[in-house]
Amino acid sequence: MTSIPLVDLGWQHAQVADDVATGWAEVLARTAFVGGPAVSRFEAEYAAYLGVEHCVGVANGTDAIELALRAVGVGPGDECVVPANTFIATAEAVARTGATTVLVDCRPDDALIDVDAAAAALTPRTKAVLPVHLYGQMVDVAGLAARLPEGVAIVEDAAQSQGARRDGITAGAAGTIAATSFYPGKNLGAYGDAGAVMTDDAELAAAVRLLGAHGSERKYVHDTLGFNSRLDALQAVVLSVKLRRLDAWNEERRAAAKRYEALLSGVEQVTLPVVADGSEPVWHLYVVQVDRRDEVLAELNAGGIGAGIHYPTPVHLTGAFAGLGQGKGAFPVSEAMGERILSLPLYPGITAEQQERVAEALTAAVTR
Repeated sequence: MTSIPLVDLGWQHAQVADDVATGWAEVLARTAFVGGPAVSRFEAEYAAYLGVEHCVGVANGTDAIELALRAVGVGPGDECVVPANTFIATAEAVARTGATTVLVDCRPDDALIDVDAAAAALTPRTKAVLPVHLYGQMVDVAGLAARLPEGVAIVEDAAQSQGARRDGITAGAAGTIAATSFYPGKNLGAYGDAGAVMTDDAELAAAVRLLGAHGSERKYVHDTLGFNSRLDALQAVVLSVKLRRLDAWNEERRAAAKRYEALLSGVEQVTLPVVADGSEPVWHLYVVQVDRRDEVLAELNAGGIGAGIHYPTPVHLTGAFAGLGQGKGAFPVSEAMGERILSLPLYPGITAEQQERVAEALTAAVTR
């Protein structure tokens, strides 16, 4: 039988190939490979899409988080609150600034950062809290902001949530500053690494742009110590082309999520994802929970179903963050989810027949 991938980037490329080729030809003709009109155009388009004043394209999503943190003044001696249930890049970016990563647990219903736990983790050294809009659903940023003292920045990790909204606010437009990744598999994905930082604050945007250009506004004049992190013009073309289709593709993701809900709601061995009131997810991932997860995953993969795990190991149990001294039991909700979460194939272009096959295979695996 034909396998069903976790994500089908070939389908997306087929929709945009001609427009991308035209845009790339323009860049090649201009030889404007770094910066230039394509980058400026995408930055303006994405800022308008989110409803923010400024978007600064950077090399990748991890750089985006670090640059956002540095722009709000995070550095050695500071603390940043991060959910334990996230991709390691969120915590990694904090560590790269020299600040201390303070982990907190996630909520058992939607896997997002526990706002109460984040508030309880605040100390006089806390400089920022990083809500991660995981799996395509936004954190309650307004509720988080209400719990934070003045001077503590909200740095959104919006890498999995392009187009998501909560209470009418778009992911990436709710905090002090936000970072996103355009890694190819994201809802808005480039054809390589790419990222961006978004904010309404002109000074923060200028700081990000300065830091990402070797601390230089003018050639060979370096006002501060920065590094090299700029959005490639060819990637900007891809992103502009795909941005025009993002809302339609996200609607396809929502329809697919509803289909999975209908197919699996009667299977008691499968815990379906929960959507918070006022939330409009974009389903970057469709994550269920099952017992015997590794066995179930192996059976699905053997049958040609491209299921996966996001993420099997909470940050505090990785070797990279062993120095925090937080072993098993420190964050029980994240740890329990790490053993039960299972990502099912979901992407624009997935067919009802493919989803039915996934649901049948999953049902068979969990009921053995």
